[in-house]
Amino acid sequence: MDEKMFCRQCEQTAMGKACTISGVCGKSPETAELMENLILGLQGIAIYGKKLREKGIVFSDVDRFISEALFITITNVDFDPGRLGMFIEGAHNNLEKLKKEFKNVYPDYDISKLPQPAHWKKSDIKIRARAGILENQKTNQDIRSLKETLLYGMKGMAAYADHAWILGHKDEEVNSFFYKGLSAIADEDISSEDLVGMVLECGKVNLKCMEMLDRAHTNRFGNPVPTKVFLGTKKGPAIVVSGHDLFDLEQLLEQTEDTGINIYTHGEMLPAHGYPELKKYRHLVGHYGTAWQNQQREFDSFPGPILMTTNCIQKPRPSYIERIFTTGLVGWPGVKHIAGTNSSKDFTPIIEAAKKVGGFPEDKPGKEITVGFAHNAVLSIADRIVDAVKKGHIKRIFLVGGCDGAKPGRNYYTQFAQTIPDDCLILTLACGKFRFNNLDFGEINSIPRLIDCGQCNDAYSAIIIAKALADAFGCSVNELPLSLILSWYEQKAVCILLTLFSLGIKNIRLGPTLPAFLSENVLKILIENFNVKPITTVEADLKEILGN
Repeated sequence: MDEKMFCRQCEQTAMGKACTISGVCGKSPETAELMENLILGLQGIAIYGKKLREKGIVFSDVDRFISEALFITITNVDFDPGRLGMFIEGAHNNLEKLKKEFKNVYPDYDISKLPQPAHWKKSDIKIRARAGILENQKTNQDIRSLKETLLYGMKGMAAYADHAWILGHKDEEVNSFFYKGLSAIADEDISSEDLVGMVLECGKVNLKCMEMLDRAHTNRFGNPVPTKVFLGTKKGPAIVVSGHDLFDLEQLLEQTEDTGINIYTHGEMLPAHGYPELKKYRHLVGHYGTAWQNQQREFDSFPGPILMTTNCIQKPRPSYIERIFTTGLVGWPGVKHIAGTNSSKDFTPIIEAAKKVGGFPEDKPGKEITVGFAHNAVLSIADRIVDAVKKGHIKRIFLVGGCDGAKPGRNYYTQFAQTIPDDCLILTLACGKFRFNNLDFGEINSIPRLIDCGQCNDAYSAIIIAKALADAFGCSVNELPLSLILSWYEQKAVCILLTLFSLGIKNIRLGPTLPAFLSENVLKILIENFNVKPITTVEADLKEILGN
């Protein structure tokens, strides 16, 4: 085969089919190959770990490693071959540890009865191509599609699990499923029926994972409250924080207090302003820029250092590569990395850089937008929303949001939000909201028409709100005057979609394109069972929705 790589895990994949020369995201063939080998190593760990768990033998450090290793392979997380090599080394060491324990616990076990993934060895790090699902070209297309869907769902769930773990929260059911799911991917004899069940189970377990992350965030930072966020800039030294990790932001805020440095959020960090334990810092002055895909232009003009937490990094431009820092799992070759344990990081290098660069020379006015409508805040006014619906003041609720990206066609979501009738509410979350969250949608009976529920990490809030409204009306979520218009980009969006399917939620409109990794038959299953619909045009979709 002539392809240097084969990757189709994100919505922007080349030609809507697969990246085969280099990743649209900036991932090199070498990096792609290392990630495939890492995933194969995780399969080996899972095969032995799953059997050990049946005997009640759990290695917490291995659980932690699996979630980090899955997360690091998500789109736009880590592009550094050196760090990926270290993870492969870790996979090898953990695999050998579990093999040794397995021999002690099962001395007479015939290992040929275990699922047998393709041969994996430490020495294969730089010479083994196509080590992942696509290695076996004879694999049934539907089996391959379902295994990919399961893998990407677990990658997304691992991101949520990692965020929660950093804050001291973990769940045995979530950790156990990673072993179960990875073992299923390694099993060459598994049926499509069993894989469909595994995919839906992944969605079900992810709901528990998202609930755990919601609890971790609210226990640490308080329940978000509606808060106005300044979109202008303040005179003085500045640092902008992008990504998703609220704990990294908290540590930076603590270390920059009373230094004269202003802190701005960027991208998915916007919802941080609604958390009481973060908004109390007066030098968290506002939000700079928009969504992750615009960062190269926005960081280019930012007069201070940038801190990237978790995913969403793009190739830094030469104009700011000396001002950008990474931390946690995110990384780019040649970019300075803030190391340290998750509970203790020293941000002195970025603080000193902020003082040196100087920041904004003067104040610049800007409008304000409101964030902080997580489930606790929305449920506090749920009775008013229900009353307005019953009286006909609110005709319908639209959830418009999801992962944003740079691929053409996403202006659909801006136009859709603008075209929604004035007697309808708009719930939104994740970075898809940056397509329209700076617009003035007004109010209905003093209820804001645009309700921002938070990050993609906060999708749990939208689910809780929908279930609460269904309970109030005495109906199912599918019977509510509620329409879901979702955009997807990477693997966290995949696991959220699987969660919606596991809850039996139907009639989801998905775009801007459908996943390339869905085979025709798997897509047919989703359409037949959940009535998934690709977005078409704003006019046609709204006409069909409102007509119903």
